Amino acid sequence: QVQLVESGGGLVQAGNSLRLSCAASGRTFSTYYMGWFRQAPGKEREFVVIINWRGGATYYADSVKGRFTISRDNTKNTMYLQMNSLKPEDTAAYYCAADNSPARLRLGAADYWGQGTQVTVSS
Repeated sequence: QVQLVESGGGLVQAGNSLRLSCAASGRTFSTYYMGWFRQAPGKEREFVVIINWRGGATYYADSVKGRFTISRDNTKNTMYLQMNSLKPEDTAAYYCAADNSPARLRLGAADYWGQGTQVTVSS
């Protein structure tokens, strides 16, 4: 069982940065693939990025590649999303997710989800 809690969202101007955190409970955090998804009002949930359990392999959506960086610290049971050069189209609720299967995670069918944190980027 894994419980996830996101934090770090807020309101920023375009071009600025934010860092999101996802704190996980559970002894087996380090064995899970982790990821970030986002959902804007009136739109479907969108894949953003996933990271493997060791943190050595990542896969980004084209829309954020080069601007966002995912990382994880298994000693702290925490995953991060550094978001630079933010754009108004990045505005969404951001959710972290965890699953033993990278395929399920990538498809948005993860077993565990956080409650979300809102990111709003003004132009």
